[in-house]
Amino acid sequence: MKKFRKVLDGLTTSSPVNVGSAPVCSSTAGTPTAAVTPREIEVQETLVSENFQICKTVRHGFPYQPTALAFDPVQKILAIGSRSGGVRILGRPGVDCFCQHESGAAVLQLQFLINEGALVTACADDTLHLWNLRQKRPAILHSLKFNRERITFCHLPFQSKWLYVGTERGNTHIVNIESFVLSGYVIMWNKAIELSTKTHPGPVVHLSDSPKDEGRLLIGFESGTVVQWDLRVKKADFRIYYDEAIHSVSWHHEGKQFMCSHSDGSLTTWNLRNTSKPFQVTFPHGKAQRDGKKPESCKPILKVEYKTTRNSEPFVIFSGGLSYDKASRRPTLTIMHGKSITVLEMDHPIVDFLVLCETPYPNEVQEPYAVAVLLEKDFILVDLTQSSFPIFENPYPMDIHESPVTCTAYFADCPPDIIPVLYSIGAKHKKQGYSHKEWPVSGGTWTLGAQTYPEIIITGHADGSIKFWDATAITLQMLYKLKTSKVFEKPKAGEGRGAEMVEEDPYAVQMVSWCPQSRLFCVVGISAHVILYRLSKHDATTEIVSLEVRLQCDVEDVLSPCEAESTPGLSDQSSHSPQQAPASPGSVTPEGLRDSIPCLKVKNRPVRMPPGYQAELVVQLLWVDGEPPQQITSVDINSAYGLLALGNCNGLAVVDYLQKSILLCMSTLELYGSSDPYQRLTRSPRKNRQFTQDNFCMRGLSNFYSDSKKRIRTSYQSLTELSDNQVPLELERSRSPTSDHVNGHCTSPTSQPCVAGKPRVPGPEGPRLSRRGPGRPPFRKAQSAACMEISLPVSHTEESRENSFSRSRSSSVSSIDRETKEAVTTLRFMESCARKADTAPAPSLWVGTSLGVVLVIGLSIPADEEERLDEPVAVAPSGTVLMLKGSVLTFGSLDCGGSLIPSPYEVWRDPHAPEDPDRPRKRKLVNFSPSSSQEVAGDGHLAVVCSERQAKVFLMPAQTCLFVHNITESSFVLRSDVVSVCNSVCLACFCANGHVMTLSLPSLRPLLDVNYLPLTDMRIARTFCFTNGGQALYLSTPTEIQRITYSQEMCDNLQEFLGELFTPVETPEAQNRGFLKGFFGGNAQTFDREELFGEAAAGKASRSLAQHIPGPGGMEGMKAAAGGVVGDLARARIALDERGQRLGELEERTALMMSSAEAFSKHAHELMLKCKDKKWYQF
Repeated sequence: MKKFRKVLDGLTTSSPVNVGSAPVCSSTAGTPTAAVTPREIEVQETLVSENFQICKTVRHGFPYQPTALAFDPVQKILAIGSRSGGVRILGRPGVDCFCQHESGAAVLQLQFLINEGALVTACADDTLHLWNLRQKRPAILHSLKFNRERITFCHLPFQSKWLYVGTERGNTHIVNIESFVLSGYVIMWNKAIELSTKTHPGPVVHLSDSPKDEGRLLIGFESGTVVQWDLRVKKADFRIYYDEAIHSVSWHHEGKQFMCSHSDGSLTTWNLRNTSKPFQVTFPHGKAQRDGKKPESCKPILKVEYKTTRNSEPFVIFSGGLSYDKASRRPTLTIMHGKSITVLEMDHPIVDFLVLCETPYPNEVQEPYAVAVLLEKDFILVDLTQSSFPIFENPYPMDIHESPVTCTAYFADCPPDIIPVLYSIGAKHKKQGYSHKEWPVSGGTWTLGAQTYPEIIITGHADGSIKFWDATAITLQMLYKLKTSKVFEKPKAGEGRGAEMVEEDPYAVQMVSWCPQSRLFCVVGISAHVILYRLSKHDATTEIVSLEVRLQCDVEDVLSPCEAESTPGLSDQSSHSPQQAPASPGSVTPEGLRDSIPCLKVKNRPVRMPPGYQAELVVQLLWVDGEPPQQITSVDINSAYGLLALGNCNGLAVVDYLQKSILLCMSTLELYGSSDPYQRLTRSPRKNRQFTQDNFCMRGLSNFYSDSKKRIRTSYQSLTELSDNQVPLELERSRSPTSDHVNGHCTSPTSQPCVAGKPRVPGPEGPRLSRRGPGRPPFRKAQSAACMEISLPVSHTEESRENSFSRSRSSSVSSIDRETKEAVTTLRFMESCARKADTAPAPSLWVGTSLGVVLVIGLSIPADEEERLDEPVAVAPSGTVLMLKGSVLTFGSLDCGGSLIPSPYEVWRDPHAPEDPDRPRKRKLVNFSPSSSQEVAGDGHLAVVCSERQAKVFLMPAQTCLFVHNITESSFVLRSDVVSVCNSVCLACFCANGHVMTLSLPSLRPLLDVNYLPLTDMRIARTFCFTNGGQALYLSTPTEIQRITYSQEMCDNLQEFLGELFTPVETPEAQNRGFLKGFFGGNAQTFDREELFGEAAAGKASRSLAQHIPGPGGMEGMKAAAGGVVGDLARARIALDERGQRLGELEERTALMMSSAEAFSKHAHELMLKCKDKKWYQF
């Protein structure tokens, strides 16, 4: 039980605010009220630290930088390895597992133990790992580290426990899969080749046993040498020397011939009867020469597969091999079937491909039915059963990165009807032409968990597109795609403004704001524009309304302190209210500077919009005096109020989207009015404003993914960028011990050194820098980390500037530089008591700034619906100012009982639905006020404010700081949200040092603090977001979304949500090939590998060659560590069935033997009687 004292304002007569000092908790310009006796308020906090635990749940998307591919034809599951050491295992939809090697070494090759529930991975650190897939979370059972040789190729024969491992030195080693130790049997390269050979054959690039005889191993060396090694007699059957390097080898299922692919674009077919020369040499894409010479060389054929069918010609499928004169052509996969050659062009380079066949036995007719193609940025399956070779529709969300992801939003516990609506609309726009067959990767089992609720993930992309995803129950399926670029005219190639201003990604999405209840959707673009969308099930042809806002802070017009006190709350209409000024298509001043033009041009004609989200309003910031508009840093929308608010580093604008008018357009300084807590220094205006290319607001977001080539300026610097920044020696010496730097690295996004390579511009700041003294280095003022999505490329940030407001632990700063821009970092519409004198909550807008200031703006909204559409909404700053350390990130509202108060909203109605004369359409508003069941309902509410450094809980309207918690001193908070967990609320925070924290509300007790994810990439910070139910997500790689949970309850129930990778399936029986085929040598010969490779016959391998590392699961976990009771029962049932079947077969064989013995006895007795009386000469 937590108790706190609510101290109402007016206990003592308050004096007017002293603008010369910085208040600790709050300040106001309101009138003192009468004294009231304080009362005790009890808040029952149910959350404890035991309610929290952090763990990863599932990863969605395409594996980043894939390297290897494998398929289990019996279990029908697929594995993809990546360069960072990750392994994704995929089955039917819902069966999706991610495993990570701790070393982080690239995965070179994957080998399934077919139908055994295990996987072998070979990594670039020359280590083999055995993974147990018989549990929902796969674990490593064994590892084998090679010390002296590099692994190049692995091969595991079907139903064998001996793994062949080829190395860079050309040797072939053999590993026992069960014990994961090396056999003493080694095929040395110098024994495999002829003694007369003078050169090394190169690394082993292929290993396979003959389909005809498992005792013969085919070894392919990179130089072009192929050796068939007889494992029994330990010598080579034959050796092939070819001039061109070998990339891959593929057997015919009868074992009489095989095919090789070479570096010159040729395919050679070899017959075992005559290995002196190839049976056939073909250049599939080479131009034949007229004089009969060898065709010209082509690009290497990296891999070939030779598969047979019963009823038609065999398939020869390969990648590469195109002619060099077609350098501009895309990567291809060629399918040769009989005389027909089909070339499939791919969008991305081919990493690997596999042909999926009906049988796992290599000595049977393969019957291929699909080709799995792993590309650098995609994964496709080609249907081989149809002559047109269509692709299968991919059920996995592999196209998250279709355009680079620039922002994310996560909504849990959405209204249940929103997902079907979005799905039905999105289904109309799906691509056609897919194969009519079901997705062939159908292994594993997955069931929908009992405790599920609708979840939606929204991703914004660099090309301006928005994707809505159904994320219910750890799955991910795309619902609907929206293209924001359709709102604007396409810039013409010859048009001056378009060519100059627009770079690669002018429509890139910077942030989104979505109200699931009212279904209003707001998109902020990098070109300083905001688009408002409404959802409709009907198509419509409407004209998009465009509003232009001149939101720019002019230093020449900055007011002095005395002028500021006498200036009314609203700005001068002529200079700060662009709605009064006629909108012009753009102008150029006599000096050649652009003025009053937006970055993009909105379509000014009626536009036909299909069902779905339809644009209603576009708000654009304008160029001012040759300077581009600064990017928007915060946005909020409220359907109940009919208002939209947006802010940037210059100020704030409030738009009435019902009346399509601009209500407020102020600089941040003007919002203070007479309540400015700082003593601002005057400054002479700059004479010249040099405009540089870096000032453009359009910066290509896709360049972010090219690492260090073109980095977008962000509101803070990632760790990799910080290491490159050179801090001058004099600044290092003059650094204050209280400034926000640790070990020479900037830890706050608002106090950064100059970017390396960009010297400070000499100018009027020079003398001022020397006046500051040694206590504070002249760091430039940057923007807040609250605008995580994209940077604020402010024109002034490249200039020299003082760090006018330090984020240090010292709170003695009492004045700031007047020119320093105070960015609006967060906005929130909510019912609140804006002033101390207010007796009931009323509509208000809470504004948080980069200087840690909270401003409350009062809203007077007409209650009647007709008046709301005609009467103007009154907007005026209330004078309430609250203070925190660090840039403000998040607002929240609680009643005095500790329950969350959601923002009011308007119930959704289709704007283009047919009118019903009997039921006129009216707005239906839902308002959440403090609970009327509580005695303290009339005593106000609690406001939760979180900044980069602090979290505070204020009692409103008294504006008393009840609780304060310093979240971090050495780092800063990147993302924070007030979320619902376990039927209660808490404050969740993610810090730049990787810590994930939760704080109780309202007491701000630390409940969880885990060093989970060190910030190594800007992408993580920009996309990390929390949601209700104890869940969060972030973009772990440019192509993958990682979902995590910080709820103990969900961690405990996670096994119910995950799918089973392994299901008990009986291995198909081998075909009976018949007497004649076996008699004439067509049948495969089997042999006991244990006799050859076991310790008794081959001895022990050298200990220095490889080191065995036991896994966490241990050997006994291979068969016994099944993933769940259901799997155990199923396996036990299968085992009992198999045992009963074997017993039945034994009984039948026994009865057959008894009847045979009886028949033999009968025939013998008859023969004895027949011959009893005969003489010897009668025989």
